[in-house]
Amino acid sequence: MGRIFLSAGHSGYVSNSTDPGVVVSGTTEAREMILLRDMVVTELRSRSFEVLSVPDDLGAIQTIAWINARDQVGDVALELHADAVSNGVIRGASVFYIASNDERRRHAELLLLALLRRVPQLPNRGAKSDTAIGIGSLGFCRQVIPPSLLMEVGVLTNPDDRYILQNRRREMALGIADGLAAWSRTVAGISPNPIAPPAPTPSPVPSPAPPAPPAPGAYLPINININGQNYGEMGILINGNAYIPIDLADRLGIDLSQTSHVRKISYRYVVYVKAIELREYNLSVAWNSSSRTIFLRSALQLCPGLIDRISGHGNTSEVQMLMFLKATNEAAISQFPEMAKLYREEGMVEGVNYDIAFAQMCVETNFLRFGATTQPNQYNFAGLGSVGGGAEVASFPNARIGVRAHIQHLKAYANTEPLVQDLVDPRFRFVTRGIAPLIGQLSGRWSADVSYGDRIMATLRRLYETAGLL
Repeated sequence: MGRIFLSAGHSGYVSNSTDPGVVVSGTTEAREMILLRDMVVTELRSRSFEVLSVPDDLGAIQTIAWINARDQVGDVALELHADAVSNGVIRGASVFYIASNDERRRHAELLLLALLRRVPQLPNRGAKSDTAIGIGSLGFCRQVIPPSLLMEVGVLTNPDDRYILQNRRREMALGIADGLAAWSRTVAGISPNPIAPPAPTPSPVPSPAPPAPPAPGAYLPINININGQNYGEMGILINGNAYIPIDLADRLGIDLSQTSHVRKISYRYVVYVKAIELREYNLSVAWNSSSRTIFLRSALQLCPGLIDRISGHGNTSEVQMLMFLKATNEAAISQFPEMAKLYREEGMVEGVNYDIAFAQMCVETNFLRFGATTQPNQYNFAGLGSVGGGAEVASFPNARIGVRAHIQHLKAYANTEPLVQDLVDPRFRFVTRGIAPLIGQLSGRWSADVSYGDRIMATLRRLYETAGLL
């Protein structure tokens, strides 16, 4: 049986200072995760599992490197975190897995089920693809070589979850240990996975029969389909992740030869790259387990400099935008039924890509859930500040004017063209016109968050995938 790597999230150093993670009510995420991790390690070792506890002085990048340097066949890796949200009602546990990996999703469900058996008072927030987070991916899920998952054991900012974490730590540790033991045995092939496999996903085109099983010690071959056409060369499956020949990436106009964050391996004198990483290059990546086929698709020519250019026109319909919003926050549709229509109309008037503006609105308002600093009746959908030292955020008389102010502020950053409609954005005149024509250039300007542009791009890609444009 392989070993188990266990990491406590937010326990290392960032910019030469400790990273406490969430700080609330006299405790920190780092402290709570270290205490929980140590209990899990002790329990697993008492069951004769070999556990490697990641040192607490390592940051996120160093943690991944530490695990990868020690990887052996059959190992698994888990990192423990606690969530933090402005909405005090949200609570519960979840497990994140690498996108388009059915096997890892089942592993995530296995761990979550084991935890909730021991602590049924903890709500189940589900197993989630790492594309569901703000920036669209998780390094611990993507870059760790052995099968890896990231567990959020609860919401530290929620009093009920915090009470469970601090007063039922032993039961939580036992549940996590149960899940890790079952996962480790499953990966080692000692016991079958108790979770039934998902129903096969219909293919958009007829697929060839699954490739023959590999010879001992070889990787499983897989089929590749690009925009509905079967590709002449095979990919391979490693730890449930699809890899494609790097030559195919070159054919798609994606140069990965000098990219360090995309995992590459050499196998039988061919270089392969992890297919899911092509999402960053605006390709949809889907997996069909019944035919063992990786599907790559792009209905739009969405190359960098085009998909992320703020000036221009959107590609989605009002219905597609509403369905995307509904899938994340159904209540928003009844509260703001004309939101998609307003963004489409106001964006087209000013020549601003309404898809980008809509995605930014979703980021700023948490899909119209808002937060402690902005209320729905302020109609401030973009986190616009006020002028003159008054209120912290601006307010607008209705939803249309709020959307118009957002579009105008984006236009101020995107280009130097004059406004078509009367000015309603209170901070328009303070922007250096045309300073940020691309989404990524809003980072550090619109928001101090250096990953702000990445969060908008991740949301935009999810919008296009939901609409069938990626």
